[in-house]
Amino acid sequence: MPEHEEQHPYAPAVTGPKRVRIRHFLNAKREGVPITGLTSYDMLTAQIFDEAGMDFLLVGDSAGNNVFGYDTTLPVTVDDLIPLTRAVAGAVKRALVIADMPFGSYEGGAEEALHTAVRFMKEARAHAVKLEGGERSRQQIRRIVSAGIPVMGHVGFTPQSEHGLGGHIIQGRGDAAETLIKDALAVQDAGAFAIVLEMVPATVAAEVTKRLEIPTIGVGAGPHVDGQLLVWTDFAGMGAGRVPKFVRQYADVRGILTDAVRRYKDDVASGAYPAPEHSYE
Repeated sequence: MPEHEEQHPYAPAVTGPKRVRIRHFLNAKREGVPITGLTSYDMLTAQIFDEAGMDFLLVGDSAGNNVFGYDTTLPVTVDDLIPLTRAVAGAVKRALVIADMPFGSYEGGAEEALHTAVRFMKEARAHAVKLEGGERSRQQIRRIVSAGIPVMGHVGFTPQSEHGLGGHIIQGRGDAAETLIKDALAVQDAGAFAIVLEMVPATVAAEVTKRLEIPTIGVGAGPHVDGQLLVWTDFAGMGAGRVPKFVRQYADVRGILTDAVRRYKDDVASGAYPAPEHSYE
């Protein structure tokens, strides 16, 4: 979604890419251009995903599961995510970098939320922040946006509330659909530029997308949304555990690395490495 006159306004630029801005998200929704995003927690993956044309990178609190080895995202702190966000933001040339606000960093009210968001913008050089919750987070979103910081919302299954929700359960089914729609409208009313819909029935996600003026980003929300987001370790086959139903695995990076490590170990054990060409005179 760069600002280039010569090509499609949302296509990855080959040379001289310009930064994706929040206005490009709104333009993409109006023009029916799908928005693409992945999580990233380090400089190397951020560079690769940016060069491949991702519109945004989320430095998610999913780092709890994929970097720190926690069972949930709940133990993740702002201090954990700031260096990860700084690494990602410093590596990209084009993608919008969004920092997740972890559990306990905004629930205390609007001023606490603003303080957290400011830290991400100043210390980590994020371009935007994301926080969970609909109606319950309206005031926090409004306060952050009023300070000039872009906010992405997040409703449906919200991982920081997994104990209150009873586990990884699809949200918005039956009578709960109207509540989810109201939450999404509250996020829009508060000033968010986009909203994540996670683990929501496709028909409900389609209805939310139709009602909102801001883009909807699906995580297990079906095809009738304005964009898609995946945890990169899921889509690349890096994990060793259960893969969510909504994930398509595009590579077996874990298998490739495992094979490479075994061959390296065997070569060292047999004396095949280092070979003469790897040695200095």
